[in-house]
Amino acid sequence: MSEIKQLDVTIMGREFRVACPPAEEAALLEAVNYLDAKMRELRDSGNVMGIDKIAIMAALNITHEFMNTRVAGGLDMADFKRRIGRMQQTIDESLKEQQQLF
Repeated sequence: MSEIKQLDVTIMGREFRVACPPAEEAALLEAVNYLDAKMRELRDSGNVMGIDKIAIMAALNITHEFMNTRVAGGLDMADFKRRIGRMQQTIDESLKEQQQLF
């Protein structure tokens, strides 16, 4: 059975607790830093207001970057689209929970 570690991360000054296998901790922290930088970049541009909109625009920008990256050996776009859909659903559910806190 694989061990799952609980990590506290900060994105745009907000704290989140996420579950992660220890072997993937470094990659998760790198992803957190990348997302935080993208969200701050959008906020600082002044073109996007509100944390929800900033998060959605950052997700769209990162997804666009990802989908335009070519991977040697081919890329199963259908599988990645399904995964992105599941991630988006998880994000939406998390945002609903966060809104209830305020």
